[in-house]
Amino acid sequence: MLLTTHSVLMDWNKLESESDLLTLFHLSTTNSNKYFIIFKHSTRCPVSAMSLYRLEKNWTFVKEAVSPYFLDLIKFRAVSKKIEELLGVRHESPQLLLIKNGKCIYHQSHHLISVEELNQQF
Repeated sequence: MLLTTHSVLMDWNKLESESDLLTLFHLSTTNSNKYFIIFKHSTRCPVSAMSLYRLEKNWTFVKEAVSPYFLDLIKFRAVSKKIEELLGVRHESPQLLLIKNGKCIYHQSHHLISVEELNQQF
C-alpha cells in the first residue's frame, strides 16, 4: 500500500553530501518495490516554502513504500549539481524528483508540485 487514508508526518531523510546521494541511488536499485523522493528546497524562496508546506500538509504515503529526501539548496548546492549530472534532469527550485531503480521517472517544479499529481505516477 502506497497511501494511507489520512495525512501523516513526513519523515525526511537529509541529503547533504554526494555520499548521501550515492546511498540513495544504491537503495533505489536494491529496493525495487520502493520509491524515493528528492525535494530540492531553497530556504530563500517563498514559492519553495509554499511547495514544501503543501507537500508536507498533504503527504499520505507510507514510509515502507516511499522514502522522502530533503535537499537544502542553499547549503548543499553541489549535491544539486550532482543530481542534475547523474539523472540528466535540469535543476529547478523548488523541485521534486521521483526515483525508482536509480532513475528519475517523474519530476516537477514550482507550483506544479503536489501530492495528488505525485500519486498518479504510481
